[in-house]
Amino acid sequence: MHQQNDYIVIKALEDGVNVIGLTRGADTRFHHSEKLDKGEVLIAQFTEHTSAIKVRGKAVIQTSHGEITSEAKK
Repeated sequence: MHQQNDYIVIKALEDGVNVIGLTRGADTRFHHSEKLDKGEVLIAQFTEHTSAIKVRGKAVIQTSHGEITSEAKK
């Protein structure tokens, strides 16, 4: 059983930041996506279905491992 306590916080620093959840298993697929505008915050959790989260656009991402800022969309 996977631990259910790995949360990340994503704060959009520009309009149109995409947050995409990717599935676990043999075939990694997109299973959920959100679009954030500047200043919006999303709290996401890794689950038995979500193994990765992709952030496209300029955002601050906070995890239990630290904080990182993603690059602006090109």
